[in-house]
Amino acid sequence: MKTRDEFVVQKERSWNELDLLLLRDRLEGPELSRLSALYRAVCSDLMAARAAGFGTDLLGHLDGLAARAHATLYGHGRRRWQAGWRLLLSDFPRRLRESAPFMLAAALLFFVPLALGFVSTLLSPRFAEAVLPPEQLEGMAEMYSKSVSEGRETGTNAAMAGFYVMNNVGIAFQCFATGVLYGVGSIFFLVYNGLMIGTTIGHVTAVGHGQNILAFICGHTAYELGAIVISGAAGLRLGYSLIATGNLTRLGSLRVAALGTVPLITGAAAMLLIAAAVEAFWSPSSAPYPVKWAFGAVSVVIVLSFWIFAARGLGRIDREKPSHVSPGEPP
Repeated sequence: MKTRDEFVVQKERSWNELDLLLLRDRLEGPELSRLSALYRAVCSDLMAARAAGFGTDLLGHLDGLAARAHATLYGHGRRRWQAGWRLLLSDFPRRLRESAPFMLAAALLFFVPLALGFVSTLLSPRFAEAVLPPEQLEGMAEMYSKSVSEGRETGTNAAMAGFYVMNNVGIAFQCFATGVLYGVGSIFFLVYNGLMIGTTIGHVTAVGHGQNILAFICGHTAYELGAIVISGAAGLRLGYSLIATGNLTRLGSLRVAALGTVPLITGAAAMLLIAAAVEAFWSPSSAPYPVKWAFGAVSVVIVLSFWIFAARGLGRIDREKPSHVSPGEPP
């Protein structure tokens, strides 16, 4: 474990740089991005110093520095909007790519059970009855027995949007928050929800309404399922931070990892809002099936392209931070 002097020597350069930026009257473009990165770094340093018990004088200095940076970034309405857009359009995709091992694990934990539930139900209807209650299976089959292109009753779309937001956020929250149980909770809810979704789609397909359910879900699937996987990946990051604590206590490591998941959870929340809007207003519309499938394909391309290419020229978030690896992140 580092001593206080070693800690200060390693971090002091970035603290001084942040202090100099805060003395300027006007910050624009790259300077604001740098200030945002240094602010996140000093927050991590503050939590690490507090967990290590490095003394009230150092904690007071870092606390004051973080407070000044926060006031500069978020004290003005226009800057709050700029910071919010930067978080979604820049920090989110970069943090997503840096979390590739967690994303891969979460995707496998979710989509493998989904595929297993779908295929197993097609091969054996009894499999679906072992996973879900018969009443629920019958209800889903009845729901999709009619073409979704017939549309929905007027006035129900807005109410359904609220329902979809609450339902999707609940699933994503389970996958994320239960990561504090050393990742076991995130693993369980990723597998559970993947299996439930795959079994439901498989059952509706087996009874002859496969086109109807696929036409309904294809438009919002990329946003909804993508957000669930991201939430699960963020939960796995939390769980990993409790195992690979580095030089911190488990609580200190968890705090640092939680700070690192902020861009992921913010991006997932935005994707869930998009999914809810699409599911409420577009999915039940009277558009022809080929149009809906094309819309779904375009949505997949948009989501994957954003994840892979957005803000790529700006470099890694961690390169903007002091030269250390935060607990909860693979080196």
